[in-house]
Amino acid sequence: MKVFIGGLPLEVSEAELNAVFGDFGPVKSLRIVKDRETKESRGFGFVEMVNEAEAKEAIRCMNGQSYYGKRITVNIAEDKGPGFGGGGGNRGGFSRN
Repeated sequence: MKVFIGGLPLEVSEAELNAVFGDFGPVKSLRIVKDRETKESRGFGFVEMVNEAEAKEAIRCMNGQSYYGKRITVNIAEDKGPGFGGGGGNRGGFSRN
């Protein structure tokens, strides 16, 4: 199960987050999203856990908690699919007709 973590303090590392979620069960993958140019954390990330029940327990225990003095959001990650933010469709603007 994939879990979204928002409101992450910038100083949190992937290794530290892996250890925190690892307390609930095995972590399959983890990624803190970083800015392309500065390579600094954008304040959110994703954890994929092996066991759904353990992922739900992590969400229940961690959502809304204070982490380095910041309140974090932890919930089930929404699958945006391949078309999310990918363009297409009518955006208005100039028409050639």
